[in-house]
Amino acid sequence: MSETRSSLRKAFRTIIRPRIHLVFTGLGLIVISKGASFVAPLAMKTFVDELIPKQDLEGIKTLVMVVLIALVLQATTSFLLTRLVSVAAQYLITELRIQVQQKLLSLPVRFFENTQTGALVSRVMKDVEGVKSLVGTGLVQLIGGLFTAAVAFLFLIRLSLPMTLFSLAPLALFALIAFKAFTTVRPIFRERGKIEAEVKGRLNETFSGIRMIKGFSAESREKSRFEKGATTLFENIKKSMIYMALISSGSILLAGVATTLVTGLGGYYIIEGSLSLGEFLQFTFLLGLLISPIFQLTSVGTEITDALAGLDRTEELFEKISEFEKHQGAELNGGFQSLAFDKVCFSYNEGRKVLNNISFELKAGQTIALVGSSGAGKSTLANLAARFLEPDSGQLIINGQFANEIDLASYRKQLGVVLQDDFLFDGTIRENVLYGNPECSEEELNSALDAAYISEFVADLEKGIETVIGERGIKLSGGQRQRLAIARALVANPRLLILDEATSNLDAESEHYIQLGLENLTRNRATLVIAHRLSTIQNADVIIVLEKGEIVEQGTHKELFEKQGRYHSLYTRQARI
Repeated sequence: MSETRSSLRKAFRTIIRPRIHLVFTGLGLIVISKGASFVAPLAMKTFVDELIPKQDLEGIKTLVMVVLIALVLQATTSFLLTRLVSVAAQYLITELRIQVQQKLLSLPVRFFENTQTGALVSRVMKDVEGVKSLVGTGLVQLIGGLFTAAVAFLFLIRLSLPMTLFSLAPLALFALIAFKAFTTVRPIFRERGKIEAEVKGRLNETFSGIRMIKGFSAESREKSRFEKGATTLFENIKKSMIYMALISSGSILLAGVATTLVTGLGGYYIIEGSLSLGEFLQFTFLLGLLISPIFQLTSVGTEITDALAGLDRTEELFEKISEFEKHQGAELNGGFQSLAFDKVCFSYNEGRKVLNNISFELKAGQTIALVGSSGAGKSTLANLAARFLEPDSGQLIINGQFANEIDLASYRKQLGVVLQDDFLFDGTIRENVLYGNPECSEEELNSALDAAYISEFVADLEKGIETVIGERGIKLSGGQRQRLAIARALVANPRLLILDEATSNLDAESEHYIQLGLENLTRNRATLVIAHRLSTIQNADVIIVLEKGEIVEQGTHKELFEKQGRYHSLYTRQARI
């Protein structure tokens, strides 16, 4: 109960209060609409008890006109309610989606590593959808329905207190059942959001990895995994449906009981002479106006319960600290000059260090190559250099200042990054390359294409650089995708270039041309290179050899080769292969 109150307060503070004028406009319209709905039942007594016995045709015409005007007014206000409030609520949803997407983009890489894609999509698309129930017609209908019920109740008491009390007894029981059901069902709705996100995430992984699945003939395994998630979702929905069915069936039963009691008691009062037929019919109509909004609370209450659950999840996201808020230091004036690792340690899981006591310095115009066997920590080190990750201990020092004193956004603007499995968008080759620098000139673009050895295969494509490459570049070969990612980094003209396994997917000829291009492109730029093919980094200023997360050797290719240590072993083994 306290959790519900907290969510309601949060909803009022963050969603409703800033748009209170919209809510009041909606309430005004619904008061007019509900007020007009009372005209017909109130006219019933006059119609039956006065106009018909007197055969007053003019009075009947006037009464019919009044009722018709009330119906037109009711329809008009209902349209305006949808036009103003519902459309505004949908606009709010769009705003919130944009804010959620922006918030997600501001979170560190570690957050995305620990969160399924489906959950992230659900945060943007589904969780904010229920907000329309808090600002749109949901909340307005809830309050409007309560207003209608309250006014109808006053009229009913005036007509017959005993009949009103008789009808309220089953309604009070229904209200108690509904309250208990909604209290129980809310955690189920909250859990459903998480389950749906997991199922969507698994489905997304299935389609993304369709070649691997078919290659390992794993369709049945994927079917079983998805079936398990879908069944869990079904069980959750079934639970909520049972509670909703309890409310619905309870409303039907108790409405029938209330109507039956009123009919019997009303018949008695008519025979006794203390109630006219017109008053009885008026009471019946008004009772409908009392009961109807209460039973509407079943659907509206479900919407608001779902909306509050979504709001909870959205609020949890907004409470997370943006990596840019966390690192609002000084601007990186004068561009990039140096990056130093000072006794840096890092671990993904507590107790197991991936990097231990790493110290070295990369200066402007210098190329440092990181080599080592798989799992040595090369990619993790590259992620630290890009500040995708933060050290557990030790310091990153940029231009002589601690990294946490440097504005993260200004540092990232100095970067160009090519990772092992770099992401490509479902667009043209041009669009993907220009993502690194949308303002890039045609000359700079062509230069990057040549340097990354893309021009040759682009020339063979029917649409050339305007060729659509498919989702994640699926229409290109692995080497072509790698070269496109390199070109994208090059058009950004970064002061610090990070190449993680940049030539791992290239054939010997492509690798040769890439190496020639990189020699020119790294001349006035700090470059951190990680490659399995050691032949590509012979000209590096410094080669650092990593083993089990520690630096075991460093020096030039000549120095390390002559030393005949770990680097010599790696190099000669690769040369034999």
